[in-house]
Amino acid sequence: MTKGTEETATIVVNGVRLTCEIHGTGESPLVMVHGSWSSHQEWDPVVAQLADSFRVLTYDRRGHSASEAPSGQGSVREDVADLAALIEHLELAPAWVAGNSFGGSITLRLAGERPDLLRGITAHEPPLFSLVANDSAVAPMFEEEAQREAAVAERIASGDHAGAAEQFAEALAPGLWAEFSPEMRQTMIENAPTYRDEVNDPEQLTFDLEWIRDFSRPALFTQGEQSPSLYKAVITKLAEALPPAEVQEFKGAGHVPHEEQPEAYVRAITDFIRMHTT
Repeated sequence: MTKGTEETATIVVNGVRLTCEIHGTGESPLVMVHGSWSSHQEWDPVVAQLADSFRVLTYDRRGHSASEAPSGQGSVREDVADLAALIEHLELAPAWVAGNSFGGSITLRLAGERPDLLRGITAHEPPLFSLVANDSAVAPMFEEEAQREAAVAERIASGDHAGAAEQFAEALAPGLWAEFSPEMRQTMIENAPTYRDEVNDPEQLTFDLEWIRDFSRPALFTQGEQSPSLYKAVITKLAEALPPAEVQEFKGAGHVPHEEQPEAYVRAITDFIRMHTT
């Protein structure tokens, strides 16, 4: 793939076809990792602005939208390996990587496994709930979250993908499903089987803080003011394990700030990267 203002390609990494897009021609590569249910299009509200400053890579994770969905049980380990392979294949290393939700979990695992590929990371509310499972302040919320995930996965298994997608969205914020565009709803419905696959991955929510204690690159953890306290407890644990990391809250936003407050999200990412670029 040659440099350009916007390019789309299908690339085979780890035996799986992944669809990706590159926007902009900036010197600093910025890789965006989307969360569960979604696709690279979740970044559409911010890509154009980010491409003014960076060479932005967005892609559909395996099992999502235009990328291949291999048969058999998948794992977060495969997602991490795919991200590493994309960065290497496209010769983007060292790159900045920004992940949202489960994409943030993938980003943090990559920071622990392949720091050589990274200039720095940002992660918004990774669902690494095992970090707070023993925290009495949020333990009831952890149990509720586990029950919700199981119920949504069971609904997907029954074939009710639309109902499962709506149930998931409403648990994040009442009324959220109605706020989604028809295209976003359809994407979630189509990607529902991969969410069930993630729930069935025993490593989905797990993380060892020791994996990132030696990560010396810049790190930014963000959270939404309106998000459930469970996510904020995770961010606190991560920041404590990585003292140089910065924490920023998006006032009035929730779990998807790049869609709720795109200008604020772009400003936060851009300012952070510029601050740490020499």
